[in-house]
Amino acid sequence: MPGWCLGAAVDNAQGGEDDLTGLSRGAGVCKWFNVRMGFGFLSMSSTDGVQLPQPLDVFVHQSKLHMEGFRSLREGEAVEFSFKRSSKGLESVWVTGPNGAPCLGSERKPKSSQKRRSKADRCYNCGAPGHHAKECQLPPQPKKCHCCQSVSHMVASCPVRAQQQQQRRESNASPRDQHEEQS
Repeated sequence: MPGWCLGAAVDNAQGGEDDLTGLSRGAGVCKWFNVRMGFGFLSMSSTDGVQLPQPLDVFVHQSKLHMEGFRSLREGEAVEFSFKRSSKGLESVWVTGPNGAPCLGSERKPKSSQKRRSKADRCYNCGAPGHHAKECQLPPQPKKCHCCQSVSHMVASCPVRAQQQQQRRESNASPRDQHEEQS
């Protein structure tokens, strides 16, 4: 549609240009939503009850979604929202499902939401997994080597670690080096 302007459509729907900071209501569907990054765009088909001749894009961030648990939107999900105009364009302020119901969300979850305990995620005080030193129920324990748990030395001078490093160096030596050592 020639001459169609984003600002004019919103201004006309809001009733003029003097109320740029005020919130308006919109309805539409989720155009796309990146669950890993936590943002996407809504395709607004009506604003304040007035159908738009062309859908407008409205930015949406996961923090603005009305729902429990992991916040996301499904592509094509019907939504109602409050929005404002910012320096970057139209931004949603509060997003719900139809009639104020919670959003449904995407069935996709980011890979990082699959909780994996890392090897280092253990208490520095007692060495047990599942809690950290500040939550440890035991009194402060004597300092121990992180490699072999001995109290007689620290990891920098650990004989077990030195032996493991030596074995790794020997196994990583090239076959040519080993052949030269045998000759």
